[in-house]
Amino acid sequence: MRIINKIFGWLFLGLIRIYQYGISPLLGANCRFTPTCSQYGIEAIRKYGPFKGGWMALKRIGRCHPWGKHGPDPVP
Repeated sequence: MRIINKIFGWLFLGLIRIYQYGISPLLGANCRFTPTCSQYGIEAIRKYGPFKGGWMALKRIGRCHPWGKHGPDPVP
C-alpha cells in the first residue's frame, strides 16, 4: 500500500506542478485564498497523503468561487 501512495502522490504533485508552471501563468493570479489552491494541494498531499490530501484539495477548489469566502485558509 505504501508504494501505491508514493506513486499516486508523485502523480498528483506532478499534475499540480504542470498546472502551476504551464497553465496558471496563462490564466493570471485569480486565487481568493492564501495559500493558493495549487499550493494548498501540494501541502495537503505532502501532509496527509495523496488520497486524503487530494480530497482536501478538491474540496478547497470547490470553495473557490465568486460567492465564496476569501483570505487565509491554511492546511489544517
